[in-house]
Amino acid sequence: MPRTLVIAPNWLGDCLMAQPLLMLLKARQPAIAIDVVAIPAVAPVFRRMAQVSVVIEAEARHGSLGLRQRWRLGRSLKGRYAQALTLPNSWKSALVPFFADVPVRAGYVGESRYGLLNVRHKNPQKIAPRTPMAGFYAQLAEPPNRPRAGALPPPRLAVDPLAVIAAKAGIGLRPGEPVIALCPGAEYGPAKRWPSEYFAETAARLKAAGMMPIVLGTQKDAPVGLSIEQLSHGAALNLAGKTTLDDAINLIAGSTLVITNDSGLMHIAAALERPQIALFGSSSPEHTPPLSAKAQVIYRALDCSPCFARECPLGHFRCMREIMPAEVIARALAISRQENAG
Repeated sequence: MPRTLVIAPNWLGDCLMAQPLLMLLKARQPAIAIDVVAIPAVAPVFRRMAQVSVVIEAEARHGSLGLRQRWRLGRSLKGRYAQALTLPNSWKSALVPFFADVPVRAGYVGESRYGLLNVRHKNPQKIAPRTPMAGFYAQLAEPPNRPRAGALPPPRLAVDPLAVIAAKAGIGLRPGEPVIALCPGAEYGPAKRWPSEYFAETAARLKAAGMMPIVLGTQKDAPVGLSIEQLSHGAALNLAGKTTLDDAINLIAGSTLVITNDSGLMHIAAALERPQIALFGSSSPEHTPPLSAKAQVIYRALDCSPCFARECPLGHFRCMREIMPAEVIARALAISRQENAG
């Protein structure tokens, strides 16, 4: 059986946007086995992708080369793969396929990787930084300089219905209780985050309408989760930093609606086909859109947007502050009515 090695991105959202590439590879060669090297923080999503055969966890400390660790991993994989696709643009991310002596090693040119890659693609993001990320990754399924044609399949994650029921029961939710998942985090920086007080106002209004708002996120999001819980006077149940990624996926899968910044959890909600309201400010819904027909995007498209900055360079943060809670609440109530009617 031919095997392909994929070096995964380290960002959760990028991992979901890379799934259409795996789908293309599998559609063209149904017998192919795709193994993915991923850091532990994102490995759970690849275990839920039908296209992935094996997930190889490899810890990588930020800013660390980890040369010995990468050499050992590469040598342990020697002789297993016909080709490798390196999705991140960094030099160090291309080391494992090189050390594994994979005969075909493809990826985008960047950080002087000419010796590590032998199938080199020009990086379109250097020319057009708003290139859709899903298409950026999917292009690696083609030979260099041959444009990819056709629409991409949307990401999809597998879910066990019993695990969804257990996850909801584990936080004290009643069967059939409508859940609103609030995802206030955004790993890249505060410029992508809707204000906490807006999330809190939304949570309080939706709780009064008979829904159960829960806050999901990583340990880094725990302070903002606590802030939302306090500002909403307990209307929102703060679970940020208190669940595993698998738990969060199951809770999103069991939610009536997801309200989220442009974040990894936004892409998970899209892959689970949950109705969602996606809030964009400093980033672009053309570059990293939620790939789902059930997603509603709110984006003000100001003259200064998208800036792709970690913090608002102008100090006013209008791109997010001008998305008022009243609009989000109205949309959320309308979506809830549609879901109940369906």
